Amino acid sequence: MKNTNVLLAGATGYLGSFILKELIERKNHVVAIVRNPDRIENDHENYLEIKTAEVTKPETLRDICKGIDTVISTIGITRQKDGLTYMDVDYRANMNLLDEAKKTGVKHFVYVSAINGDKHKNLKIFEAKEKFVDALKVSGLNYTIVRPNGFFSDMKDFLQMAKSGRVYLFGSGNQKFNPIHGEDLARAIVDTLDEYNKEFTIGGPDVFSLNEISGLALQALEKPVKIVHLPDCLRTLTIWSLRTFTSVKTYGPIEFFLTLMAEDAIAPTYGKHHLEDFYIEEAKNFK
Repeated sequence: MKNTNVLLAGATGYLGSFILKELIERKNHVVAIVRNPDRIENDHENYLEIKTAEVTKPETLRDICKGIDTVISTIGITRQKDGLTYMDVDYRANMNLLDEAKKTGVKHFVYVSAINGDKHKNLKIFEAKEKFVDALKVSGLNYTIVRPNGFFSDMKDFLQMAKSGRVYLFGSGNQKFNPIHGEDLARAIVDTLDEYNKEFTIGGPDVFSLNEISGLALQALEKPVKIVHLPDCLRTLTIWSLRTFTSVKTYGPIEFFLTLMAEDAIAPTYGKHHLEDFYIEEAKNFK
């Protein structure tokens, strides 16, 4: 990839921080949009410019894409904050960025969605993400849609459960997927910045069942492998009850998790980081 001017939205998040590091290591000039500049250190003044803006407030983004070749957005929420909805952030905030990109001649817009988002538009989080994907594809800009499997950071939920000595799963626990480390995903994204108008799905190097992931979490904490399998009907009943009796702020992230955990999600394998090693390192903070 040739050196380029990149605007990075979401630079302080899990994935965004790895993308920022990868871009700078390859000597690209990066403009990082942040709400709170105190959350990011600038040890690379030759390559990094920090701009304070809020993607949900278009007036703060005016002319922010001037001189930019590529926009990378990891903007999205899995748990609502500040009273904002999925449509406010996953759709509208990204549209604000896209509108600015179109005004200033940006060549390429990279958006990070999620695996199987196009198959689950009935979920509120994916409804918003895929609405933006559809808008990006017809925007006239060159685009890349990245659909990663679950992040290693999300897999810490299994360690949290394992602290009690048991992990609870709905159904058989045989559903398989291959989570990916943020550093590996960042490398793959930056590798493809010269490839336009494509979508790709990506996961980590190892495919696991939920039972196997649960076992790794328990073993990392040096606990016997005890997995309790709950009837899958309880999962569907939980989703129905939450949708019926709570707001999207409450049910949205739980519905997302329970739906995706009930099916296989195996992506093309990539990367050098292994979940077992990640768990062993993270377990030091759980003991």
